[in-house]
Amino acid sequence: MKRRTFLQKSAFGSLLFATGQFPLHAMDKPEIAKITILHTNDVHSRIEPFPMDGGKYQGLGGAAKRAALVKKIRKEEKNVLLLDAGDVFQGTPYFNFFGGELEFKLMTEMGYDACTIGNHDFDAGIDGLHKQFTTHANFPLINCNYDFSDTIMNGKVLPHKIIEKAGVKIGISGVGVELDGLVPENLYKNTRYLDPIKNINTTAKFLKQDQKCDYVICLSHLGFKYDSDKVSDHHLAQQSEDIDLIIGGHTHTLLEKAETLKNKKGEPVTVNQVGWAGIALGRLDVFFEKNKKNKCITCNNQTVL
Repeated sequence: MKRRTFLQKSAFGSLLFATGQFPLHAMDKPEIAKITILHTNDVHSRIEPFPMDGGKYQGLGGAAKRAALVKKIRKEEKNVLLLDAGDVFQGTPYFNFFGGELEFKLMTEMGYDACTIGNHDFDAGIDGLHKQFTTHANFPLINCNYDFSDTIMNGKVLPHKIIEKAGVKIGISGVGVELDGLVPENLYKNTRYLDPIKNINTTAKFLKQDQKCDYVICLSHLGFKYDSDKVSDHHLAQQSEDIDLIIGGHTHTLLEKAETLKNKKGEPVTVNQVGWAGIALGRLDVFFEKNKKNKCITCNNQTVL
């Protein structure tokens, strides 16, 4: 495969609320490949929209609206990825009654390409996560800093995955937050937490340099940014070398537009997160130009409400 290099990226609609429309202008030149990346995080079992009770999020969220929006975008765009940054479980009675079954069934129906693991995804225990994932999910769980070798999830979680769209080779990996002190030990059992920055950098290097991926995505459940030195997406971006995009979760940060930070090489890393409960669907349109190495132009990010 001829190597594609990153030309430009823009978050047309970092936030997509139910009826969002995109002022997109198609790029028909044959040397340009466009990949549309859709993403969610911290959906927390919000199967139905928030009730119309005058609350801040009334009418927002809900699997049906998200599914309809994803379906609409897939009709408009040829090359779409749908990703999630963890905490699929916990937050409504649907989880209490069904233990995550409905969440994974709906994500499978929507055609998610990959998901990482959040701390609340252990809330039914690692045995519950295993049962629901192996029975109802038709997409991979991806994480490179949880060691499941001494648990029932051994061999069930991928450290990375490569997906090819329009001749563009996209590497995907994921990292999760420290579980000790956040999740009762009896729920995650012998899962071992490993240094997320060290492990994702090793994995990203493998994807970018060894596997010749054109674009590397990290699904992160570390949190966007903290006042302390706690590891976050900001730390990760600035200490990385081979990651192009960080799709974040955990802190429920609702960004008006994706942020661009510089990595250790001084190259841009895009970081995005879209709140919680499915109130928004993240979207980034990334353009790749064939046979022109290191040509990179970053376009303006936009937010469509």
